Amino acid sequence: MTTVTATAPAPSDVGERGALTIGDTAVERIATTAVTEVDGIGGTAARVLGVAVGSEDPDRSAKVTATVAGDTASLTVRLSISYPQSVLQTTDAVREHLIRRVHELTGLAVERVDITVTALYSAHAATRRVQ
Repeated sequence: MTTVTATAPAPSDVGERGALTIGDTAVERIATTAVTEVDGIGGTAARVLGVAVGSEDPDRSAKVTATVAGDTASLTVRLSISYPQSVLQTTDAVREHLIRRVHELTGLAVERVDITVTALYSAHAATRRVQ
């Protein structure tokens, strides 16, 4: 009986290996999911030429646009915040959370996060009564 032993090829030089490219859309999806991990954040109404079409909806997800250049990313976020939360504290928390989570999940350094707050919504919707 003959035994044949195959040897594994020698590891190639690091410079010869390929590169991993993460697209803008993938980062946008990751960031959109990460925004939902922060309490008191809601979505934004669809917009046409900068005008809101419909109403701001806390049940929708925030809108995130990402730009990836090399190993860095920039994010633009449109969201609404639950009233009476502090806009400054909430946006700072969202910014820090996005920077950390996008880096953890993609390895990209997030160099900029621009946040636009489109509305403040009440956590307790007023009910109407007919008299």
